[in-house]
Amino acid sequence: MFATNMDSARDVVGVPSTVLIPMRFVWPYGGRSVFFSGSFVRRWSELIPMTPVEGCPTVFQAVYSVTPGYHQYKFFVDGEWRHDEHQPYVSGEYGLVNTILLATDPNLFHPNVTSEMTSGPNYMEEDTEAFKRLVRITDGTLTDVVPRISEVDLQSSRHRISVFLSTHTTYELLPESGKVVALDVDLPVKKAFHILHEQGIPLAPLWDFSNGHFVGVLSALDFILILRELGNHGSNLTEEELETHTIAAWKEGKAYLNGQIDEHGRGVPRQLVHAGPYDNMKDVVLKILQNGVATVPIIHSSSEDGLFPQLLHLASLSGILKCVCRYFRHSSSSLPILQAPICALNVGTWVPEIGETNRRPLAMLRPSASLSAALNLLVQAQVSSIPIVDDNNSLLDIYCRSDITALAKDRAYAHINLNEMTIQQALQLGQDSFSPFEPRGQRCQMCLRSDSLHKVMERLANPGVRRLVIVEAGSKRVEGIVSLSDVFKFLLG
Repeated sequence: MFATNMDSARDVVGVPSTVLIPMRFVWPYGGRSVFFSGSFVRRWSELIPMTPVEGCPTVFQAVYSVTPGYHQYKFFVDGEWRHDEHQPYVSGEYGLVNTILLATDPNLFHPNVTSEMTSGPNYMEEDTEAFKRLVRITDGTLTDVVPRISEVDLQSSRHRISVFLSTHTTYELLPESGKVVALDVDLPVKKAFHILHEQGIPLAPLWDFSNGHFVGVLSALDFILILRELGNHGSNLTEEELETHTIAAWKEGKAYLNGQIDEHGRGVPRQLVHAGPYDNMKDVVLKILQNGVATVPIIHSSSEDGLFPQLLHLASLSGILKCVCRYFRHSSSSLPILQAPICALNVGTWVPEIGETNRRPLAMLRPSASLSAALNLLVQAQVSSIPIVDDNNSLLDIYCRSDITALAKDRAYAHINLNEMTIQQALQLGQDSFSPFEPRGQRCQMCLRSDSLHKVMERLANPGVRRLVIVEAGSKRVEGIVSLSDVFKFLLG
C-alpha cells in the first residue's frame, strides 16, 4: 500500500542520527493480529508486532526506538491499515497517517502540513470501559492493581523526611576513617586526568595554594568538555595540548566560554559550593540539586576568617540517602509512599507514550554509536549516563560521565579519534582498566517498575550506585531511569 519513498526527515540538524528515543505505541481498539509501521523503519512493508496488555486483551502495545524528528506511522490490524483518530494525524498522498514530532531543539517546529485534524465519527471497535481502566503509566497495568497514594499520605511522608533532614547535620556523614583526594590548581590537566583514573574517583576538590582556600572541583565532565574542545581543532588529540593547560587555566577558559567574565574581560570561575560539618542535611541536598553538582565538600575552619580550612568529607546524595534509609528502616510502614511501586509515583525519567508531550525523552544509544555522539549527548542533554541497548532496546550496558577517565589508560586520549571510536570499544577499554575502588557491576544496576520506592532507595544508597535502569522483566527492555537526584526531588516535593 505504501511506497518505499514515504519517509520523513530522519535526522534533525545538530542531533546525531544514532540518538534513539524509545516510544510506546498503543492500539486500544482490539483485533486478532495487530502490527504497526512507519517512516522510522526502512520500508513501510516491514511490520512491527504488537502484543496485548495483560488483563486488557483489547489493548495492544509495543516499544520501538526512533530518532528525533518528524515521523509518520500507521497500524495494520487484521490485514487492514488503520490510524488512531485520538492521536494527531494528517491526510496526504497515502491516506490518513498518524504523526509524531520528537524535538530535542526548542527551535524545531512541526513541518508545514496543510491538513488539519478532523473529528469525525469513531468507526473503530473500542472496548471503552477496558481502555478507561488503564492507568496513565506506560505499561498498561490496570488501575485497581496499582496502589494509589493519597495526597495526605504523600504530604505527611514528605514532611517526616524533611524534618529528619532538617534536624540532622552533615557531621553524621563523616566516616570513621577514609581519605579525600584534592588537587592543586597549578597541576597540569594531563596529570590530573591520570590521578583521577589511578585513584578510581570521578572528581576531586581544587586547592589554591596562593590564597590558601579550596576554590572548586575538577570532575569527569571537565575532561569531556576538554576532549570535545580539543577535538574541534584537529582530528587527533595530542599530549602536548593537555600538558600545556593547568587546571586553573582550564577553569578560567571554561568560565570565559560560559560568559562568566569580570570587568577586565577575564573568566571568573563559579564559586565553590560547599558546606560545614554542622549544616543540616536538607540544606546540602538543596545545594546539590539547585547547583547541579554531584558532591558538596564539607570544609571546616577553626578561625573566623576561614584560614587553614580542613577538607573533612565529600557529601553526596548517596550518603544522605543511606542515612534516611537507616533511620526509617524499622518504621517504613509509617511512610506510605515507601511501599508504593515506582510506576505509581512521579519519580524518574520514563519512556514516553505516544501522545505524551509532558515527559522528557529518554535517549539511548547503540554500541556502534561513536564515542563523540555519546559525549555530545551527555553534555547537551545534561545527563550523567546513557543506556546502551541492542536492536530490541534491551539493556546491554550504560555509558557514564566517569567512564571518560578510562582513556587515561596507556594515554589512549593521545591517539584516538572520538568520531571513530565506538561506545563498545570505549566500554571495553573501561572493563580492561576499571579501578578496584568502584566495581564496574555497581554502575549498571537495574530495577523493575513494580519495585517499591523503599527497595529502590535501599539500592541507590549503596556506594557507587547513582542510578537504576528500569527494565521490563525477562526481556530487559529499557523502560526508564531513576537516579539519586530524581528520588530526592520527589521526596522534597
